[in-house]
Order: sequence, then structure tokens, then C-alpha cells
Amino acid sequence: MDPNFLLVALIITVALAFDYINGFHDAANSIATVVATRVLNPGHAVIWAGFWNLCAVFILDTGVAATVGKGMVDLKFVTPYVILAGLLGAIVWDLLTWWWGLPTSSSHALLGGYAGAAMGKVALTIGIGHVFEALVVSGWIKTISFIVIAPVLGMALAYLLMVAVHWIFRSVMPSKVDRWFRWLQLASSAIFSFSHGANDAQKTMGIITSVLVTAGYLETFAVPKTVIWAAYIAIAAGTMSGGWRIVRTMGARLTRLKPRGGFCAETAAAVSILFPTYLHMPVSTTHVIAGSIAGVGSIHRLKAVRWGLATNILWAWLLTIPASALVGAICMTLIKVLAGKD
Repeated sequence: MDPNFLLVALIITVALAFDYINGFHDAANSIATVVATRVLNPGHAVIWAGFWNLCAVFILDTGVAATVGKGMVDLKFVTPYVILAGLLGAIVWDLLTWWWGLPTSSSHALLGGYAGAAMGKVALTIGIGHVFEALVVSGWIKTISFIVIAPVLGMALAYLLMVAVHWIFRSVMPSKVDRWFRWLQLASSAIFSFSHGANDAQKTMGIITSVLVTAGYLETFAVPKTVIWAAYIAIAAGTMSGGWRIVRTMGARLTRLKPRGGFCAETAAAVSILFPTYLHMPVSTTHVIAGSIAGVGSIHRLKAVRWGLATNILWAWLLTIPASALVGAICMTLIKVLAGKD
């Protein structure tokens, strides 16, 4: 059997494993609010979220996949081994932060691992002084901008929605309002899970398509339908497996939520994800939902948000890209040294 085919098959398997872990890791983002408000129990919540993750397959848009696959790293420096090393870097960082209970971004772990592996490849073949030639600078400027824009947008929208809800229902008993919003939160959690699948699954599609292009199985960067379905099924399956350590951090420890707050947080987060998805930009669902939850909590008083925990989360966000890039570069070096592969 063709060794190149076996390598590509292995990398696709690892990519889908990352997609599964992405869903597993980010399940907390999809269900934290609906579990924290006791609208659904954890078992029903992950099934609900996974179903709506999968429904995003019908968007049939692959703009984010193209940005991840060819808009962040120069493909002339990319080989199947570079992609394998990048995936390993992302998976290691994802599993570590899951174990620590930190809601870091799987998306940025993937981008960081991919970039770090490509930079490692350049350092090993051309020289360490040329490592930044592996990056598409314009793509990174936009992505890094959205690290700030996305959570701030989510926070602002959630705050404004909470103000509107308080004003509209100012003369209605809070207990009655929450009964209504328990039902509305089913819709908002569905929309948020849909947006999560629409953006995050495409990142894996971009990586798999890059493998197929660099290995010579595709002439141009066009995501095959089988890759689209495989990516959505993997992330939905991962979401249904849950991620309970991070659920506790996002849904209970960051701030206390009621159904109206959960609705506002999920709706604001969904809009803040779907907008950049329309612009073909990869964003972090973790960053967005954390910002939205903080926006909901701050409507009462700033002390309602545990800003010490929020600061720890922020540090984890800032470290994700460089940490996963470092792991990706180390993996690339090990592949080169131990196997003699570029």
C-alpha cells in the first residue's frame, strides 16, 4: 500500500480526533448556561447541543475552512508531517487545559499548533531567522484582532440584552419572567450550539483539506463534501461526550445565572460567532461565551463577576497560541530528528 496514503489517512484520523476533542472540550461552552440555570440536566443538554452542532452542516459554507487551511500559514512550507505535528500540539494543549479545568480556545490551540509546526519546519530547513516567513501576516492580524473583538462584542451584546429584558419586564414578577425564559433558553442554547458547530467544525475541515492539497490528492483548495460531513459528525459526537470540569467553571463559578441571563448570554454569544463566521473568520466560542456570561453578571454590579477567575481565564487565553505553537514546534523537531521526515 502507498505509504503516502497511509500517512494522509493517519493525519485525517488525528484531525478528526482533534475535532472530537474540540467538541468534548467546548461542550462546556454550549451547555454551561443551560445547565447552570437548570433548564436541562447535563445528559439532555449535551444531546441537545450535539444535535444542533450537527445541524450546522447544512450551512454548506467553507469560508472559515479556507482561512484556516491557507490563510494563516504559507502552504509552500506545509507538508503532511507539519500538519501532523500541528495537530499533536493542539491536542496536547487541549487535553492539559481540560484537565486543569480552564476554558481555553481549541480553535486557537489548533492555529497555534499549526503555525508552530510550520515555523519549526522553516527553522530546521532554512534557519531560525526565517521562521516568520511561514506565517501569512494578514490572516494573523485579523485572527488576533478577533481575540479581543469577539469576547468584547459578546459582553456588550449580553449587557444590552439584559438591560432590554429588565426594562421590558420591569412590571412582571421575576419568577414569572424566569418561567418564560426557561423555554426561550432552549431556543437560545440551540442557536448558540448551531453557531459553535458552524465555526469550529470548519477549522478541522481546513486542516484536512490542506493535507489533501499538500499530498497531491486535490489540485485546488476545495473542501470535499465527505470532509464536511466527517468534521461535523466528529464535533457533534465530542460535544455529546461532555466536558464537566469546564462546565463548572463557565456555568457556576464565573457568575450566577438565571434563565433570563442564560438566554441573553447565549443569544449574544451566538450573534458574536455567526457574524465573524459570515466574514470567514475563525473565532473562539470559549472567548465569546465567557465574555457574554461576564456581561450578564455585570448588569447587577461588577462584583457579581468573579474577576479573579476571569483574570485566570484571560491568562489561559493569552498563553494558548504561544504554548500550542511551542508544542507544535517540538513535535515537528521530534519528527525530523527521530524519523528524518520534513
